[in-house]
Amino acid sequence: MPIQRLHTDARLSQIVIHQNTVYLAGQVAADEDLQADAATQTRSTLAEIEKRLAEAGTDKTRLLSVTIYLRDIDADFAAMNSVWDQWLPNGSAPARATVEARLCEPEIRVEMSVIAAL
Repeated sequence: MPIQRLHTDARLSQIVIHQNTVYLAGQVAADEDLQADAATQTRSTLAEIEKRLAEAGTDKTRLLSVTIYLRDIDADFAAMNSVWDQWLPNGSAPARATVEARLCEPEIRVEMSVIAAL
């Protein structure tokens, strides 16, 4: 089976498609939202995920697994979940893990890694 890679540079591909499965690189809020609170960054991150999934030929109803990284789980978990709960379609909950992590840029509060079915 061929592997399709989209938005690839020397370090990573934003989207990898293999055997009817879509893998997204860690997604964060759009640049204009990086100074915002966790709820705003979560909304922006989810919008980025929707764009990438659409480009790959799938959508948020086909999520298999999501790993959520929070800069400060104590401060941001409830805000992130309130946005997540509104965004996720009923009956489409993926396997999910949420962890606290030091992210690659100090202003990033939320990052999500996604696996979805085509």
